[in-house]
Amino acid sequence: MPAIIEQNATAPPGAQAPRLMGQVRAAIRTRHYSLRTEEAYTHWVKRYIFFHGKRHPRDIGAPEVEAFLSDLATVRNVSASTQNQALAALLFLYREVLDIDLPWLNGITRAKPSQHLPTVLSQAETAALLRHLPNDTNGLIIRLLYGTGMRLLECLRLRIKDLDIPGGSITVRDGKGGKDRITMLPASLAQPLREHLAARRRWHDIDLASGRADVELPDALRRKYPSAPKEWAWQYLFAAPTYFTDPRSGAVRRHHWGERNIQRAVIAAALKAGIHKPTHPHTLRHSFATHLLEMGHDIRTVQELLGHSDVKTTMIYTHVLNRGARGVASPLDRIAA
Repeated sequence: MPAIIEQNATAPPGAQAPRLMGQVRAAIRTRHYSLRTEEAYTHWVKRYIFFHGKRHPRDIGAPEVEAFLSDLATVRNVSASTQNQALAALLFLYREVLDIDLPWLNGITRAKPSQHLPTVLSQAETAALLRHLPNDTNGLIIRLLYGTGMRLLECLRLRIKDLDIPGGSITVRDGKGGKDRITMLPASLAQPLREHLAARRRWHDIDLASGRADVELPDALRRKYPSAPKEWAWQYLFAAPTYFTDPRSGAVRRHHWGERNIQRAVIAAALKAGIHKPTHPHTLRHSFATHLLEMGHDIRTVQELLGHSDVKTTMIYTHVLNRGARGVASPLDRIAA
């Protein structure tokens, strides 16, 4: 029997335990990690196994992990964040699935973290981009991204209950680092959001009638509130127009609005507006922060709105504001004058 599908010693006599990748998925789901994390971790575990000639991870250890991660940095030229994700996946494999605690990995060649300043649109460029947005759900989401500074997935995962139009606020749940925070709801988007909610309610009524109103919830909430998945308050604010089959539960329901729709709409609007900077949904978050600082808001307020744990992360926008060479007259211009 190949090493990759060796039997587990705890399996009943004569029964074959799940293959390794099945064990990895089971461990991830037991800990209620997201589907994205599951896809990323299983991807890196497979890459690691094939890198070492399909040897079972139990038969190799820290030196092989170091060799794999060093190869990613020196041969594949991956970013530091990608290498760290691969390391996290392998540590999970050994500690949580195989119950092996690897010694500290000192021999890894670390990918060099990038030192790039974020791309920021000027206020005029942002206005031009917004003028070229379609008057549809994509346009509403993109305006909300710039108007609140939310990350794309934070916006797409909003539930109906997170929106407080009378109070002019939005609650961002389980953001980066598992933190909740409150950001402003732009007054100019209050009426478009009311109209969107009315249309969204009609969709929900259709879903209820067809038995497909069930929405994804964390397991603990689903157990505590069995009726919550069908309740209006828990539905995605921006729901997909079609149904999909959940790969974990097999349930047929609506997911949230697709990321690619927004990414393509931002790029298309930037091209129509004649913006030649690389422009993506996250560019709007960078622009939101920079424009707030330009308007005189203090950096602690911006830090809170963005959900940064450390003000040093927010400080990068002060470097964008610093005019540097653009604020200094060249000596050639003085001589030419």
